[in-house]
Amino acid sequence: MTDTKTALNVAVAGVAGRMGRQLAAMVLSRGLTLSGASETPAAGVFDEDVGVLAGQRPIGVWPSLHVSEAAAGADVWIDFTRPEATIAALDALTGSPVRAVVIGTTGFGPAQEAALEAAAARFAIVRSGNFSLGVNLLQALTRLAASRLGTDWDIEILESHHRLKVDAPSGTALMLAEAAAEGRGGAVTDLLAPPYLGPDAPRKDGQIGMAVRRAGGIYGEHDVMFGSAREVLRLSHMALDRAVFAEGAVHAAIWAARQPPGLYGMDDVLGLGHTG
Repeated sequence: MTDTKTALNVAVAGVAGRMGRQLAAMVLSRGLTLSGASETPAAGVFDEDVGVLAGQRPIGVWPSLHVSEAAAGADVWIDFTRPEATIAALDALTGSPVRAVVIGTTGFGPAQEAALEAAAARFAIVRSGNFSLGVNLLQALTRLAASRLGTDWDIEILESHHRLKVDAPSGTALMLAEAAAEGRGGAVTDLLAPPYLGPDAPRKDGQIGMAVRRAGGIYGEHDVMFGSAREVLRLSHMALDRAVFAEGAVHAAIWAARQPPGLYGMDDVLGLGHTG
């Protein structure tokens, strides 16, 4: 990614968490201004400088309990928290100087999806289940392969993450399933198979399988397997450092700050389009 130098004020949600600290550190390392940050009362970090939380020098900014206060001087809000917190933040950002929002939160319900779409009339929102460049290329390749291979090719998605990850399957695995379904011209809700459990769990033709593993400190591994009776094609991605997700999110923040209100994805940020 190009290390674009730009004057941009960024606020980070959930700054005391593992991802929040990575995001804050990446904002500072890219030469942007970390103008604010939010946290929940349980974090107990309100007397700690955000720069120090990010593993860098003090910058004279402390976490705030209130989104409106954290975003008071920001152009972009970056949020990798939980669905209910992200939706509440979008409401609280109304009237703030924030013009763009980068969302890495996953697991939104139907009502929350509608709220996101409504917020896109006010902000340029870049939303993705994964901000890694490699993963987004994997998504495009999955869509392409699914569009070229018939339903006699089985599709299996396997994802592995650290033992503390709450949601399953991961947002990235769902992104890949959606790309595969789109390539096949169907809806993921119709094509995604239930887990293979029990003595009688046959696959239906054309379905997309999904498997989940949780172990140790795995950052993230995703594999998409296409299998026919005579050959197997595997596409895979492994994250070696959590910073890769923060790097992509900050790249998206710089891009989003120049866009009109709307709902965007990493395909838009990276100029990938929909390969199919």
